[in-house]
Amino acid sequence: MRILGISAHYHDSAAALVIDGVPVCSVQEERLSRRKNDAAFPLAAIEWCLERGRVEPSDLDAVVFYEKPMLKFERILTMALRGFPRTWRSFPRAMKRSLGEKLWIKGIIASQLGVRGRKILFTEHHQAHAAAAFLTAPTREAAILTADGVGEWATLSIGRGAVRDDGSTELEMLREVRFPHSLGMLYSTFTAWLGFPVNEGEYKVMGLAAYGRPRFADEVRKVLRRTPDGGFALDLSYFDYHLSARRSYSRRFVDTFGPARDPWDPIDPQSESGGHYADVAASVQRVLEETLVDVARRLHEEIRLPDLCLGGGVALNGCANARILRESGFSRVFVPPAPGDAGCALGAALCVDRLHFRSPARPVPDHPFWGPEADPMELSRLAVEDGLPCERHSETEVLARVAEELCAGRIVGWIDGACELGPRALGNRSILAAPQDAAMRDKLNRSIKFREEFRPFAPAVPIEAASRYFELPPGGERLGRFMSGVFPVRREWRERLAAVTHVDGTARVQVVDTAMAPRFHALLEEVGRRCGIPVLLNTSFNLAGEPIVARAAEAYSTFRRSGIDLLACGPVLVAKRRASEGRAREAVA
Repeated sequence: MRILGISAHYHDSAAALVIDGVPVCSVQEERLSRRKNDAAFPLAAIEWCLERGRVEPSDLDAVVFYEKPMLKFERILTMALRGFPRTWRSFPRAMKRSLGEKLWIKGIIASQLGVRGRKILFTEHHQAHAAAAFLTAPTREAAILTADGVGEWATLSIGRGAVRDDGSTELEMLREVRFPHSLGMLYSTFTAWLGFPVNEGEYKVMGLAAYGRPRFADEVRKVLRRTPDGGFALDLSYFDYHLSARRSYSRRFVDTFGPARDPWDPIDPQSESGGHYADVAASVQRVLEETLVDVARRLHEEIRLPDLCLGGGVALNGCANARILRESGFSRVFVPPAPGDAGCALGAALCVDRLHFRSPARPVPDHPFWGPEADPMELSRLAVEDGLPCERHSETEVLARVAEELCAGRIVGWIDGACELGPRALGNRSILAAPQDAAMRDKLNRSIKFREEFRPFAPAVPIEAASRYFELPPGGERLGRFMSGVFPVRREWRERLAAVTHVDGTARVQVVDTAMAPRFHALLEEVGRRCGIPVLLNTSFNLAGEPIVARAAEAYSTFRRSGIDLLACGPVLVAKRRASEGRAREAVA
């Protein structure tokens, strides 16, 4: 059984190929097109997946799209009619987008791939999220909670999944909250008001929240009201996203929280205006966490299972995930490496395999590395043509050299194997640095990532040493596997881990298992032997406004345009002249 999954036409388009019940590959379109958050029909991703799997389009048993366009069209049309005449400006644009893209997706797929219409299937959006969360997790029975901006109608859904002894799979969605009431839209509205790009800047809101006090939490609770059935409803008088394409917040929102920040204005949490924005960010973060914890707790009381699978873009909120683990009653919380729309391509393909074709369940490899591999020879060729020192070493020599450079305070671009699926670099497409000096964080933000100074960086630590440096609750190591939880740094280590300790004493920890990332795990251990602490600052291998690198050429370009000192790809090391010359002077001395 060969099944191609597709997500497209909103943000983070992607493709995934599942053969005989097991994922073969998956990649986001942005990694190939080099347009961040590319929403276009993912033709490059599809072609790469088919080539990688050695499958012709005619050999596919099914092509599955990650949502049902007619249901989404129904929602757009219904909301436009309900809001008329206020929606008259946004209605033509919404119709043009729907009629030109998603509504005719079956025809687009058929024409682009040359497959017959009967092979083209659809899942519901939150069903794809649920499948991506449950069917990739190492559990046979779990509660499921998905939350995002909006799918067709659903914005939050709860359910349960089970793999029976006979290999059959059940995926039952029990209840949902419907648009326009949405936790994802609530958070995105505050993201837009804070001057950050929606569907990309939500990380910034979470980072900024740590600098503030939640003194506007009561005001946010008036915006997000809890309902007697355990759900929630938004006071829509604070919002315009359901009525207008111009902006997402209303005049009442501005009257309550103040004027929106100009995206071009710098933001300093220590200033009066910056402190105000930080306090509002802290307030919406607090209320989001409270709401998700309460929904998860009620779900646990109802279903009484030890495991919870989280999906949807809201599951990228590591602070909320950590509170759910600590406070909801679930023993384990599973978040896939790509819980947002990019992961829906894989979720939709697995869902159709298990539920439509009734294929017996098969274990899914527990890692995020489904994308293109980088070619060390390509890196060698580029470096030689550019006149930069290029060296080839054994595995032991590479680890020793990279660890030596990191312990000396240099910054390393690290490429290994296949690219990660999802927004986080988990050891295969990473920029690495020593975590001890807070000045390193500022340097990375200023000369590598070119982003706001208040943005934190994540630490990576071997699983065997994680609890020594970080306060992980029971089950915390699992959340840390894909960098999905924010946990306190132990007080006695905060000064020596200053570059990865956020202002509130926490960090978004990656717990590295040798079975998932053996070379990265070995590097951390080598750093520990040389520096005394087996922890590294790990951030994604990209510059601001660009996707994570996929291939060696993109890594080399990023290396040349930034302050990275050393680039490692397999056995190949490339150093900038100032770094290599510095090493020569040190050797002479």
